[in-house]
Amino acid sequence: MTEVRAEMVANVWKVVATEGDQVEDGDTLVILESMKMEIPVLAEGSGTLTKLHVGEGDVIQEGDLIATID
Repeated sequence: MTEVRAEMVANVWKVVATEGDQVEDGDTLVILESMKMEIPVLAEGSGTLTKLHVGEGDVIQEGDLIATID
């Protein structure tokens, strides 16, 4: 199991992947917005996206869990 966590405080601008998707290492899961910059959050391993812990418009803090990949 791989946990993808936030590296900074940001807003979830867009959710790209959905639960149940097969993802590869490096695929974009969500796009964050911070200080008018768009920052893609990438899968850190291959497998099934079992849980997305964020939604569009959420404000996340550094270290918050974004997604779980099995």
